[in-house]
Parts: sequence; structure tokens; C-alpha cells
Amino acid sequence: MRTVLNIIWLVFGGFWLWLGYIFAGAIACILIVTIPAGVACFRIARYVLWPFGRRVVQQPGAGAGSAIMNIVWFIFMGIPLAVGHVVTAGAQAVTIVGIPLAIANLKMIPVTAFPFGKAVVDDPNASIL
Repeated sequence: MRTVLNIIWLVFGGFWLWLGYIFAGAIACILIVTIPAGVACFRIARYVLWPFGRRVVQQPGAGAGSAIMNIVWFIFMGIPLAVGHVVTAGAQAVTIVGIPLAIANLKMIPVTAFPFGKAVVDDPNASIL
């Protein structure tokens, strides 16, 4: 079932969200100082491309550096990417089939807004819904 949901997700919004994350990550990697933000963006891009069967967990040992980077990230990248999730969720919610995808899309916003100190792990029992 996860594979079916992932394929539907990919066709109805996941690919475009993935492109947005790849673009934001490429922009972030232009400067040496912002490379960690680019790496976080690429990490989230993998999650956004194929989300079902994965979950987000807190990374142990994330300290003040993660908190500072989350603030900077939220201002410059988190808000535009979160808006992309809200717009995509609105488009997905138009159909009955898309409502579960829209809910899953909205549940991705916390990791989109504050990615530092979190890790995406494979979990066959996880459900993003």
C-alpha cells in the first residue's frame, strides 16, 4: 500500500515539491556558510519525494547550533517551502482521493520549517497519515 500511496503522491504534487527543495538546496550551497542548509534541504527533498514508509525523529545531541540554524532557516527557506506545502495541499484537497495526500502534505510542514535536529528514518510501520 505504501508504494501505491508514494506513486500517487509523486504524480500529484511530490515531484514539484521535490523540485522546489532541490532548487532551494542548490541556492543554499552557493555560499560556504549556508552549505548545511543545502544539505538539510536535500535530505528533506528525499523525504518529500517518497514520504510513505518513513518518519521524522529527533536527533539526539542537537544543541544550540541546530536552534540557531532553525531560526535562520525558518526566515529564509522555511516560510516559502511551507507555503508551497500549503498550496499543494489545497490543490490536492479538491478531490476525495487527494484529501489523504493533503493531510500528509500539511503534516510535513514542521520538518520543513525546522529541519535541524531531526532525521528521516525508514520505518515500515510508519504512516504519515
